[in-house]
Amino acid sequence: MEWLLWIAVGIIAYFAISRFTAPTKGIKTMSTDELKPALGKKNKQYIDVRTPAEFKANHIKGFKNIPLNDLPKRVNELSKDKETLVICQSGMRSSRASQLLKKNGFTNIVNIRGGMSSYRG
Repeated sequence: MEWLLWIAVGIIAYFAISRFTAPTKGIKTMSTDELKPALGKKNKQYIDVRTPAEFKANHIKGFKNIPLNDLPKRVNELSKDKETLVICQSGMRSSRASQLLKKNGFTNIVNIRGGMSSYRG
């Protein structure tokens, strides 16, 4: 009977982990290497959700700094018609920002995997 408990715990753990590691439906991802050819395109908007201090220390030209904490009240500064590429330091805040944008009606969102930590410009 104890083995059934372990199987149940394993199944629950699997679904819990996959829920947090699977990409959110409707949000694409790309690596920082895939980002390079997409930079500077007019039909895209580039958002960096790190703090102003992080942004000032190092950022990619063309990205607009809208810190994650400010994004809910500044979402109206962005166009829902353009593809929105979102970056942070490691990918965690940009993932949360991407979900927030999706909830606000954005349909073409790309989260940059690895963030600035993996960007080699």
